[in-house]
Amino acid sequence: MTNSYPPYGGQPDPNYGAQPGPNYGGQPDPNYGAQQPGPNVNPQWGQPAQPGAYPGYGQPGQPPQFGAPVPPPKSNKGLIIGLSAGAAVVLLALCGGGVGLVLAAGDDKPDPVASSSGNPAGPTAEPSAGGSESETPEPSNNNAVTARYSSDMSSVCDGSPILNAAPYTAGSPAKAYTFANSPDRPSYWSSKSVSSAKPYYSKSADFESVSVVGCLKVVEGSEGAPKKCDYKNSDGKIVTVSYISSRYELTFYAAKTGEKIGDGGTVNAPANRCPSFISYNKLTMKSYASPDSGTIEAALDKFLS
Repeated sequence: MTNSYPPYGGQPDPNYGAQPGPNYGGQPDPNYGAQQPGPNVNPQWGQPAQPGAYPGYGQPGQPPQFGAPVPPPKSNKGLIIGLSAGAAVVLLALCGGGVGLVLAAGDDKPDPVASSSGNPAGPTAEPSAGGSESETPEPSNNNAVTARYSSDMSSVCDGSPILNAAPYTAGSPAKAYTFANSPDRPSYWSSKSVSSAKPYYSKSADFESVSVVGCLKVVEGSEGAPKKCDYKNSDGKIVTVSYISSRYELTFYAAKTGEKIGDGGTVNAPANRCPSFISYNKLTMKSYASPDSGTIEAALDKFLS
């Protein structure tokens, strides 16, 4: 169970705090870690190398004398390089993880990748499962990315087509994801879950089946008057948080091409009552309400029906 939104960059953020509340679904997937390769045995002319003894870089093993094999000199160079490479992979995994905790939807697990980044795809990019090779966009678009996790699909909201997304065809059944930013984090996109009973619902593991991405962008200057909410923090002290409402504009895009395909209208983020669970900024003591999920589903129902 998690009680707060994920921090920036995968590290704990001292500026955010959270109060205990209802159990939100979704646990982070394990990060990809480095694997240490097995020993590379290099037999010489029919004589297997002795266990634990490997020739150094550019230094062949010593030939046997008088019928007795002589082990080559040991070298820690390969071990040091291997450990250094492994450490680099672990560091990258730690830096990349931790931004996907808000991606929980139904029985899905959140992804550990930043919301608006991905790997640029080259000319040999694999076509998606639902499309043919001819439907893969040409790599002439420098902003196109290949998604590795469901959170990477939010790159569409920053203008990046998803090379391995499913192609969109108007009037055909489609899977969809929605993402929203917030007044205090305009460049960060968090996923907004929909009911698993909806025909456009897709698990995080099936992100390549998604062909539509809905982007909820906060309307600048739409913040309402703060509602004062009192909570008891982890030290047992009462803190007052300003809970703020706002409005969002919902826009639909074809995930594979990044092309705008429709408008979802205005979605309110109401703050008329204090929630039992809240995440807030410890410096500003502010928290912004999330877009109304019922309005989001109504807009998706209308657009994808």
